[in-house]
Amino acid sequence: MLKLNRVHHIAIICSDYQKSKQFYVEVLGLKIVREVYREQRQSYKLDLEVGNLYQIELFSFPEPPPRPSRPESTGLRHLAFEVDELDEAVTHIVSFGVEVEPIRVDEFTGKRFTFFADPDGLPLELYER
Repeated sequence: MLKLNRVHHIAIICSDYQKSKQFYVEVLGLKIVREVYREQRQSYKLDLEVGNLYQIELFSFPEPPPRPSRPESTGLRHLAFEVDELDEAVTHIVSFGVEVEPIRVDEFTGKRFTFFADPDGLPLELYER
């Protein structure tokens, strides 16, 4: 039987590498693990650490097609980050000019959450612990 231990990484392709790098590092506060430019693919690859446990790989490629987002389409729906204090996290993100949806409550867990988007419109969620 297959035994999966945990999610190893999440890969995201961006349209404007510098803008997305700034968003994920400065706005979301992710730590840079490694950054490389792959000449043969004309692509940057930025490894970002999430909470000492997970990793996001941020890629740039020449002229990637846009991601269908609204209406929701088949595939990865969104990426959610757990936070200790949702109001504090929202205040931080909004201070960078990022639009955040109104806070909602999960009807099954009673936990608070909200959505916002990265520079390419990828839906991101903050979910309070």
